[in-house]
Amino acid sequence: MIREDLRADLWRWSEVIGAGAVVALGLWVASGGGYILVPIGLCIAALGAGLAMQGWRRLRFAQGGDAPGVVSVDEGQISYMGPQLGGFVSVPELEELRLITLRGRRLWRLRQVDGQVLLIPVDAAGAEGLFDVFATLPGMDMAALLAALAPQGDGSGRGLVTGEQMVVIWRRAGQGMARA
Repeated sequence: MIREDLRADLWRWSEVIGAGAVVALGLWVASGGGYILVPIGLCIAALGAGLAMQGWRRLRFAQGGDAPGVVSVDEGQISYMGPQLGGFVSVPELEELRLITLRGRRLWRLRQVDGQVLLIPVDAAGAEGLFDVFATLPGMDMAALLAALAPQGDGSGRGLVTGEQMVVIWRRAGQGMARA
């Protein structure tokens, strides 16, 4: 009954739409007036606004699923299985997160304390699950993360960068130049 592309767009926006419904419910409760309904309704609306902001951030983080391979996050471990590359990294042992551009493709570069590196395409299937992992990293600036992912140049999200580019998004505090 609903076109396939419209259904996909509604599914992508479902978290934001649901949060908007919570805001509307809160404003409806507040419109009842009185010393009880107004504060309760405004609290519900504020909760909905917070959920909408979080949903908007997740929507901006998700880049689609065009790249080969699958990303999975399970019990503090990030895994990526692709046709040529793949591997695992432990979230508690992450030392650095970079966004790199190689041959026109954008990749997350995750490095552990022991030097192990995992490259994950930004638009791999399941990569949107990395948003929650990155948000838990100590000292992570989510605004900087989303700004680095913002579409550049032609609006495709890949930018017009030729060659290689590396942007450090996050580095664990206390990591200096010397290693033991």
